Amino acid sequence: MKAILLREFKSFFGSITGYLVIGFFLLLNGLFLFVLDGPYNILQSGYNDLTPFFKLVPWILLFLIPAVTMKSFSDEKKQGTIELLFTKPISMRNIVLGKFFGAFCLIVIALIPTLLYIFILNPYGNPINNMDMGSTIGAYIGLLFLAGSYASIGVFTSTLSDNQIVAFILAIVLCYLAFFGFDEITSVLKLQNSFVEKIGMSYHFKSISRGVVDTRDLIYFISVIIFFIAATVFNLKTMKK
Repeated sequence: MKAILLREFKSFFGSITGYLVIGFFLLLNGLFLFVLDGPYNILQSGYNDLTPFFKLVPWILLFLIPAVTMKSFSDEKKQGTIELLFTKPISMRNIVLGKFFGAFCLIVIALIPTLLYIFILNPYGNPINNMDMGSTIGAYIGLLFLAGSYASIGVFTSTLSDNQIVAFILAIVLCYLAFFGFDEITSVLKLQNSFVEKIGMSYHFKSISRGVVDTRDLIYFISVIIFFIAATVFNLKTMKK
């Protein structure tokens, strides 16, 4: 797994890809949170918290993570190097985990600079330093699990086609349905607080973002990640046959 992970990192940072992902992520956040008028502008909200940021990030990651993961296996299939990958003395599970953690770590690196928002905004509260750190820390924990879930979906969809654009679109659709889709269903059918709502990632992300890290929410995200990693391994084993 370590060899695949290092290979992914070299792929990201040996070219402009990794720097573009991080730069694009921070640029979009900066524009929406501090420059452009709208519901995500923190300065216009009048509150000393990062709620607009945590509402915005799932949307940005919805497109950014599929862009990172789309070539994980689709490019290997297109270039014909996936057969070579299968011959390496590495288990199929470790190959998938290496690809997954490579994408996940890149997103974590992109998230780290956003911690500066806390230090920038906190002194300007009234009273000073009145930011709710409990909910802020909880939301960041939720973001890590959300990023992991998106990444596992993206790696899975990259096994479904040798076309990166197809893998990208499939990942966006699946991530959207998993995060926002169940909210839309509960809203249309007026099934608030129902089992259907609790299937969606949004419900569990919002729960963690309140500052109370419930083990049920963590188990939910871990289950999603394990499911899609297992599905990816299954697809690869099918291709190998």
